[in-house]
Amino acid sequence: MLVMYAMSMDLRSYLQENHDKLTWEERIVIIYDIIIALYRIHKENTIHRDLHSGNMLYLKSENIWCISDLGFCGPAEIPLKSIYGNLSYVAPEVITEKKQSFASDIYSIGMLMWEISSSQPPFINYEHNYDFAMKIVNGMRPQILSGTPLEYRNLMERCWNTDPLKRPDINILLKEMQEMKSLRFEKISNDKINNKNTIKKFFKNINIRQSFKSRKKTVSKINKSESRIYLSDYLPHAMEDDDALYHISNLHPEEQDELEIPDDIF
Repeated sequence: MLVMYAMSMDLRSYLQENHDKLTWEERIVIIYDIIIALYRIHKENTIHRDLHSGNMLYLKSENIWCISDLGFCGPAEIPLKSIYGNLSYVAPEVITEKKQSFASDIYSIGMLMWEISSSQPPFINYEHNYDFAMKIVNGMRPQILSGTPLEYRNLMERCWNTDPLKRPDINILLKEMQEMKSLRFEKISNDKINNKNTIKKFFKNINIRQSFKSRKKTVSKINKSESRIYLSDYLPHAMEDDDALYHISNLHPEEQDELEIPDDIF
């Protein structure tokens, strides 16, 4: 769903408020909704060009996630003269060559997948400057958290691959995320059924009277960056060998100001 009006909350705020409550199934539903919305954009032969968590909005009345801020949206065959965007989500080839494409949107989806998995924006401890841009170009990606489902991790890494040709297109991405979503919810359903059958079997076999006599009481113990950059010139080309990709841990959040990269910095 594509929107241009006020929603109840953007994704960044939502994750910050609910980081300790969200299950993996709920996180997968969020990115699934976003991928469906991007599918509709790409189906119209249009690139969004500015995907980040501040542009993902939750429509509470419909319980669905939407993509907003279509200001840079446009036909794939018509390039922009200048590149704008939140540097943490910008693909390496966009930084180096100003080449925006369907694949550069997919790269941004990879970063959103990481943000949804971690409940914090990517690279929140970095200033948005030339050095940071160069690190992205040379393969830096956020460190993947332990506990991330393997199928989710693999798809995320394919989305942020340095080589645009190795990223899945929107059709493959939607299909694989749909399968992932179905499998996760099927597993939950099966677990509930198995658990229910186990409980039934337990109570069927238990001797209520004997249990009552022998029972004993027990006690059970039971971070917002909205900076937008202007890339006014080229940086060196991104490395093509994805084996050189390396991960850098995200540290503590800090505010990042708007950045314009001047013409003479290179």
